[in-house]
Amino acid sequence: MAEFISFAVPTQSDKVLLVWELSAGPPAEALIRSLSAVFSQFGLLYSVRVFPNAAVARPGFYAIIKFYSSRDAQKAQKACDGKPLFQTSPVKVRLSTRQKALRHQTFALNSSRCQELANYYFGFNGWSKRIIRLQELSGLEDGALTGPVRKRSLKFFCAVEVVLPPYGCKSPGVGIAEEPLHQPEEEARR
Repeated sequence: MAEFISFAVPTQSDKVLLVWELSAGPPAEALIRSLSAVFSQFGLLYSVRVFPNAAVARPGFYAIIKFYSSRDAQKAQKACDGKPLFQTSPVKVRLSTRQKALRHQTFALNSSRCQELANYYFGFNGWSKRIIRLQELSGLEDGALTGPVRKRSLKFFCAVEVVLPPYGCKSPGVGIAEEPLHQPEEEARR
């Protein structure tokens, strides 16, 4: 059975693993590298975050690992639970049971994360994108910079088409980006 993987930040609990009983010896950065190396063997990771245990617990760390795929998260949980992985004592690995209150709210991935996801599942050069239209919407070309001092920004509209040649499908997409325009200091004082 196929799994639908959207180009959105994974928030579903079946894509999130909780890992605890991580030893206190290595620093958090080293744990992140070790966890990434182990869990990325099961699928593409969205994030690996490490936190110190609460003051009332014994010293050590716990981690939250997000996968793009619920199937990959389940495989990782089954394979890693109760194993020492990269330390001397075994770790506990469970799928998250936390339920999001706002399940309908999804956040799109940024462009580099979308490319990473597409490359992972479709293979490098297994897809392409082309810009259909790029248009400035900010109106700065009309002399808007000579008016009274106010916060200005550049605004662009972009229409793209993503093509998956091996599957014979195309998908259009649109987006608007806005970036604040910083004025030189002397101009801002006028």
